[in-house]
Amino acid sequence: DLSFPTSVAVDDLNNDNELDIIVANSATENIGILYGYGNGSFASLNMYSTGVGSIPQAVTIGDFNNDKKVDIVVIDSGTDRIVTLIKYDTGSFRNQSTFSTGTDSAPSAVAVADLNNDGWLDFVSANSGSGNVGIFLGLSNGTFSNQTTYSTGIKPLTVAVTIVDLNNDSYLDIVAANFWNDNVGIFLGYGNGTFTNQTTFNTSYFSRPSAVISGDFNNDSRLDIAVSLESSGGIGVLIGRGNGTFFDVVIYSIGSNALPTSIATSDFNNDNRLDIVVTNFNLGSISIFYGNGDGSFSNLTNYTTGSNSQPSWIVVSDLNNDAILDIAVANFGTDNIGVFFGNVNHSFYDQITFSTGYGSAPNALVVEDFNDDNQLDIAFVNFGTNYLGVLLGCINGTFFDPLTYSTGENSQPVFLAVGDFNNDKRLDIVVANSDTDNIGMFFGYSNEDFLKAPAYSTGSYSQVTSIAVGDFNNDTRLDVIITNNATNNVKVIFGSGYGTFLYDITYSTGNDSQPSSVCVADLNNDNRLDFVVANSGINTISIFLSNGSDTFSNQITYSTGVSSQPYSVVILDFNNDTRLDIAVASYGTSYIGVYFGYGNGSFMNQQIFSSGFNSHPFALAVGDIDNNNLTDIIATNNGYGNIDILMKTC
Repeated sequence: DLSFPTSVAVDDLNNDNELDIIVANSATENIGILYGYGNGSFASLNMYSTGVGSIPQAVTIGDFNNDKKVDIVVIDSGTDRIVTLIKYDTGSFRNQSTFSTGTDSAPSAVAVADLNNDGWLDFVSANSGSGNVGIFLGLSNGTFSNQTTYSTGIKPLTVAVTIVDLNNDSYLDIVAANFWNDNVGIFLGYGNGTFTNQTTFNTSYFSRPSAVISGDFNNDSRLDIAVSLESSGGIGVLIGRGNGTFFDVVIYSIGSNALPTSIATSDFNNDNRLDIVVTNFNLGSISIFYGNGDGSFSNLTNYTTGSNSQPSWIVVSDLNNDAILDIAVANFGTDNIGVFFGNVNHSFYDQITFSTGYGSAPNALVVEDFNDDNQLDIAFVNFGTNYLGVLLGCINGTFFDPLTYSTGENSQPVFLAVGDFNNDKRLDIVVANSDTDNIGMFFGYSNEDFLKAPAYSTGSYSQVTSIAVGDFNNDTRLDVIITNNATNNVKVIFGSGYGTFLYDITYSTGNDSQPSSVCVADLNNDNRLDFVVANSGINTISIFLSNGSDTFSNQITYSTGVSSQPYSVVILDFNNDTRLDIAVASYGTSYIGVYFGYGNGSFMNQQIFSSGFNSHPFALAVGDIDNNNLTDIIATNNGYGNIDILMKTC
């Protein structure tokens, strides 16, 4: 079969107390679900279409509508979408709803959590094509806000994302794996759904991180990070300091041709130390690194997934209710889900496979109980057939035939996640559709089905690069402003106050301007929000002052210097004169430019501060780093792979 499964997840989808398996079939436009019998065997595959043209790349789970039922999220790299499948009580799902991640954004992964502490699940998309992570905040009616993006660098190919609290402030943070830039990006959360700009930590030259997880690998109560490294042929471990920063990476080798693509962690041998398991795409195997409890790993053990199987995704769970951990993998090359049942001597039996359909190419999966039968089920996305699939688990560890849901024509789903997005106590599924530039949502029903809801577009061929939020027309309802890099404009979108939007107004930033960043503040002290845009294509910043209703004045531009390529802009009072100033990161000329404000919406000429030869600063943040009551500027240096701090001394 040529289904090409690429991702797998495990959970009890139909509430039979038996774990089920979900797999993403990248070549057959669907996901498949294997319902477990609880004894290590599964029913035949149930398939759910992800849509014509979809490439389901990855799958995950969560209860998105708070109905206590597991829903499925699928990344569709074929149509640039996240696809969600909301579960019925019986473990089936409604047709998908889709949410756009932007033209050519190619979302490759999704993670689910409540990012703004409002009791509703949100999700984060890793957009590999557009070089950012997208934040979708859950609304009380089961829908989501339009995407807010945070840059991950210049052509980083962001392929994976996870959500954890890295600095122990009780706010969730985001970790992204940036494949081409050989680093992981950290976005520290403020607890309200917004985040700092990215701080990066190197994974070593030409390592190519492909997946990321977190865990306390050295038992110091501080979270660490582990990544699978495709080019290095191993894993990289970054030990955390507990404040959102990390020590240098330590690499553990599998083999130069292994091509590890997915990573998971658990305690496989019951020694109270976390172990790590990875899929080896080229070798047709999985490898387990056993933890020593001090942050190091040893005793590499391998298990085959079959000739030409190309395992692309891995999850760990107890699929047959024997209190021993099992492993499920999505075998992209052989169109099936592979299950390794654990035994009492802390090793694993040979793989048992469950078909995801001819040409399906499953590439992501999640495990949850979607039908409330206390049996874990598996949801997966099929990259090849544009489907979401759900395998409902039986009490003996086997699965029923898959239920399938389309993710859309040419959608190419690549990832999925699960949560209750509309608080109806049923799990829903969100899918990333890489080729249709959107996110698909499948809401769970009470009869095992999922319902597909409308998509949220980020604009045709607009290539949204930045977003800011504020009340721009003083109606007490939040609005948003986005920068459209490909169409050389900014768009102000006015909110209704009910989670929807009423209308928008577009403002040109100039031919070939390529706006890359926007920041909002009251620049002229008239109690109205204005905004500043960094134009990377024409080496300027643009200032738009509010007219007091819902419109803005024509732009005022300030040069950032020849070949400067400004990519990030922030606003704050840097010289303590109670007037707002502007700071800009100039990627091309490797300096930070500061424009001191007069308080009336105009600014002095730029003062420049070098960040180092070929440092290429990309993102900016501000704060009082040294507690001297003066604002400092922090820049991420793409050229050096580090961060730079400009300390204010007077």
